[in-house]
Amino acid sequence: MLTIHDLKVKRGGREVVHGVHLEVGPGEVVALLGANGAGKSSVVLAIAGLARETSGQVAVGTKSIRGLRPNQVRRAGVATMQEGHRVLTDMSVADNLRVASLLLPRSERSAAVDAMLDLFPEMHKFADRPAGSLSGGQQQMLALATAMVARPDFLVIDEMSLGLAPVVVARLVPALRDVAARGVGILLIEQFTRVALELAARVTVLAQGVVTLQSRAAELREHPDRLSVAYNLTEA
Repeated sequence: MLTIHDLKVKRGGREVVHGVHLEVGPGEVVALLGANGAGKSSVVLAIAGLARETSGQVAVGTKSIRGLRPNQVRRAGVATMQEGHRVLTDMSVADNLRVASLLLPRSERSAAVDAMLDLFPEMHKFADRPAGSLSGGQQQMLALATAMVARPDFLVIDEMSLGLAPVVVARLVPALRDVAARGVGILLIEQFTRVALELAARVTVLAQGVVTLQSRAAELREHPDRLSVAYNLTEA
């Protein structure tokens, strides 16, 4: 279980996340939603080890990862896809995957790269092309593959569909289902609620750094007005 308990995050000396609680189980997709500035990306940075001023608990099982460096968080089993198709643009697609596989024992790296090319068959045909020459959707696919290649237990995805055409997003949705079916827990931060509710089992909503709603996704598909209310709630 990836557990976040009473997480508080400061940025620029100001607290922007105020006591967030959420959990992600193996093979479960949990969506973290909210308007721009709600604090979602600050939660991602805290999990990834990129936000230094934090308090509370972030743990994988019984192991605390709060305050660890990003490479230590990754070795603890949590991979993060940050917003913006972050790939090594001057390197080939295959080399991006090879670099990301270095966390694995040498004997397992080649098979892990091949497994990602099988998960995303589209990448086979441009495996030797520079990553920077790919479209935004292709780069996002590669970013997902590089996050997955070292076999994390949990995957944190910040704004998967940002700037992508709907047809590209439609291709990524089944890929994430496949990832979850392999037992990987996913925390999905997503601007498009339709995509999030399609993928997630449970939803947490933030407004101004405060949790305003936690619900089963199925309930919110039936009562979308509850989301609108939660997006606009603030502390009294």
